[in-house]
Amino acid sequence: MTDARGTSRSDHAPVGLRWSWLERRVGEDADAARGGADRRLVVNLMNDVLATQIVCMLRYRRHHFMAYGSGAEAVAAAFLSFAIVEQAHADEIARRIVQLGGKPELDPRNLADRSCSEYVECETLDEMIFENLVASRAAIGSYEGLAARIGSSDPVSTALLASILAKLEAQAQSLSAIPRAPPILDARIAQLRADHHGA
Repeated sequence: MTDARGTSRSDHAPVGLRWSWLERRVGEDADAARGGADRRLVVNLMNDVLATQIVCMLRYRRHHFMAYGSGAEAVAAAFLSFAIVEQAHADEIARRIVQLGGKPELDPRNLADRSCSEYVECETLDEMIFENLVASRAAIGSYEGLAARIGSSDPVSTALLASILAKLEAQAQSLSAIPRAPPILDARIAQLRADHHGA
């Protein structure tokens, strides 16, 4: 399986890279804040979440329009519903950033760098399902770390992340339930996550 750039997706190393990338960002920002999640740190982290949600929304929308083949109509409809949910999450995050006195970072030139999820175009329906499952799992793992880092220093942002996490979990379960979803995906991601945390 290859992505739009011709890169092999067989081992899908970017999953681990996404988690480690965001963990490094959290650690660096925490050091700069000298311990604890101050408001500046929370705004920065929430802008990472905002970028991730927008990238995911765009990926789902492309896959909605590009899905074709046997069973594609139902999958395309699911992709569109997920895109709408991701946009709603992005709006909630942007509003929270403003409430914290920050500015939502929406410059298209910076979104890909800030996102913990990749924008992968894909050519087949199977690849689309696979990539969106991978992205969902990566976002869930990243947001869990962010919620733990922010913790009680900002209960409102932590609660917002928890709400988004619950919806992402349900979304991932829906993707996994699609008959065409690769059966080895969850096992593969679990192994990548175990390897990452054991490193």
